Amino acid sequence: MPFALLRRAHKLHGTAWARVARRRAIDGRTYAATGGALEQVLPAFRKVTGDDGVSLGAVVREQHGRDESVHSCCPPDVVVWPRSVEEVSALAKICHRHGLPIIPFGTGTGLEGGVGAVKGGVCFSLRKMDRVLDLHQDDFDVTVEPGITRKALNSHLRDTGLWFPVDPGADASLCGMAATSASGTNAVRYGTMRDNVLNLEVVLADGTVLHTAGRGRRPRKTSAGYNLTGLFVGSEGTLGVITKATLRLHGIPELVLSAVCSFPSVQAAVDSTVQVLQAGIPIARIEFLDDVMMEACNRFSGLSYPVAPTLFLEFHGCDKSVQEQVAATEDIARDNGGSHFSWAQDAEARQKLWKARHDAWYAALALRPGCKAYSTDVCVPISSLPCIVVETKKDLKENHLTGPIAGHVGDGNFHCIMVMDPEDPDEMQRVHQFTERLARRALSLDGTCTGEHGVGLGKRTLLQEEVGPAAIEVMRNLKATLDPKNLMNPGKVV
Repeated sequence: MPFALLRRAHKLHGTAWARVARRRAIDGRTYAATGGALEQVLPAFRKVTGDDGVSLGAVVREQHGRDESVHSCCPPDVVVWPRSVEEVSALAKICHRHGLPIIPFGTGTGLEGGVGAVKGGVCFSLRKMDRVLDLHQDDFDVTVEPGITRKALNSHLRDTGLWFPVDPGADASLCGMAATSASGTNAVRYGTMRDNVLNLEVVLADGTVLHTAGRGRRPRKTSAGYNLTGLFVGSEGTLGVITKATLRLHGIPELVLSAVCSFPSVQAAVDSTVQVLQAGIPIARIEFLDDVMMEACNRFSGLSYPVAPTLFLEFHGCDKSVQEQVAATEDIARDNGGSHFSWAQDAEARQKLWKARHDAWYAALALRPGCKAYSTDVCVPISSLPCIVVETKKDLKENHLTGPIAGHVGDGNFHCIMVMDPEDPDEMQRVHQFTERLARRALSLDGTCTGEHGVGLGKRTLLQEEVGPAAIEVMRNLKATLDPKNLMNPGKVV
């Protein structure tokens, strides 16, 4: 179950750390974390990172045992802060020697419980590795360390005329975004992380340092051997620790124009999306918010948009091309009953216009103060969008669930933000059943159970249904080859 309660944070009292002993089993494998083993590794960790690079504090461990998902906190036994790939490699070798699980941690903004230490172990917090290493403006690429976030990178790039467009909403770390194959609002034009990662430096479970496309290589394309870069993008920390990423950059467009348009029905809004894409209009963003989400956003952000199914659109290019895109899109929208167009060109006006979309998570939570939210996502072929969104709205209403919808409908991906009372077992069960139905509805339409959140803890069974036993067996064999002791973020994905 996506909402299965995981083990509670264990408490360590005083200097009793050395007396702690536990054994954990997963997928037929046993992990041992004895007081003696911990006594051995802690001095070794401190020798690598210094005293300030290791923490046993309960608060620190709990901070690193949770993400933004509904899953319970699962703190690691130790948190370490390496400052270089050499330190990551040295720490991994220690963990490998003593059979300790390794859980990479970026900013903790994931949505599927991917950072929980469900079998204990060592959290590698990568926030101290936050440099931009190499920028090649003429080649449109940059190499970064794992701790830098997308906003920090774009701030660094602001005077170059370049930007990194993958935007999952949260200010996530870039290598964390690679690990989860993040996507976001700009994917319809600029692609996802899979399309924008050229090379990765990865530390494997035994401390080996791997360069997925060769050390220092950054071609725009290659036919050389297996696509190891693609293998690690989306691996969710289960194959290695990403310590460096070479990313594709894009030119900042000459003109950016944003718009909001409301529709009489979900069908009309999603039909417009499909028709815009079928017309070949190179739109940069096309986001959908249903009427429930629009009402929530109006309340939360003090806005006054019509409470109706709504598209948020953005156009990039030169002045002439943008005007052509706008005219064609307006014609399509009006043919589907679209109205109440609001336009914005300067940065401040565009930021205000997009505020509703960016604040959707918090606006949904504000619908039911004191409750929690769980965001689930699916992705289907574009032509199937109208059907699945309409059916999902009907499902929510029939089961008396609060689940405003927001989505990157330009690439067939949308989210239900389920707002629920975790103390109400009946509601929790109904939410669980709904999310299972939603995922299987997407699978029945030749889609996927997750477009961008990843598998983590909550969607392992659905992944098996999606790809089938042969593919799962290949994944497990790859995992066993790269991580024979199953130390890398065990209990996730496969």
